[in-house]
Amino acid sequence: MFTFLLGPFLAVLPNRWRRSLPFFKSMDWRMPCLLSGFGELVLAVIAYMYWYSYSMNTWVSLGLDAALAGKMDPRVSDHDITIMSLFIFATSPLTWMIVGVFVEGSVRLVGAAFTESNLGILPLFVADKIFLKITGQSGPGAAQAAGFTDTNLSSYAGAIREKVRASRTSVIPDELCVTREGADEFLEIRTCRSKPDWTPPRTVRYQETFYRLEESSRGSEPRPFRYRLRRLSAGVMSRTVLVYAPEEEPVVSEE
Repeated sequence: MFTFLLGPFLAVLPNRWRRSLPFFKSMDWRMPCLLSGFGELVLAVIAYMYWYSYSMNTWVSLGLDAALAGKMDPRVSDHDITIMSLFIFATSPLTWMIVGVFVEGSVRLVGAAFTESNLGILPLFVADKIFLKITGQSGPGAAQAAGFTDTNLSSYAGAIREKVRASRTSVIPDELCVTREGADEFLEIRTCRSKPDWTPPRTVRYQETFYRLEESSRGSEPRPFRYRLRRLSAGVMSRTVLVYAPEEEPVVSEE
């Protein structure tokens, strides 16, 4: 209950500030950051709609009043007044501020959903950076502690690209390629979908055989994701062992 009530409000804080909370380690920040980012996005949409309605009504009314009072060129039409009102709305700093909140909410939502980057809001992050600069504590470590790194944006873009690519491509069976190098046997899994948890040197069980994941790489379509595994002589099943159980029977080839 605490996660859903206070969590979204605390999620706006930079990660460095959250670390000072006594319950930081016991709380899963993914859901609060998801709700916080989604709430920020929704509030930005509501604010944009209200500001658009208020701004357009105000400027159009002022323009029509000025035209009726004879303060404008007689050639100015209602269409010209509407266009000018739109221009004033589009160039207003408040409009761009609301758009910035919308973008920030979207980034925080995507970050929490796909890249596990639980970011706070930018104004507090900037305030934290200024404080660290004044107190002489600024540096790469401080930036990472605040929850931002140089690779955050690329992580978001990569996650979004992968989601778009996955939605446009059809699912095809994996291809298994068995190779031998001396006494060692290797299994390469070529798949059309990435496996986020498959990071070397994780142990993988396929059927009754255990393998050690040696490396992951990118190849050509239609199976661009490659995972190279070394066969183990024995293995013990545990929670950390990845189980490879494809839904469709894979295509097996030998090289």
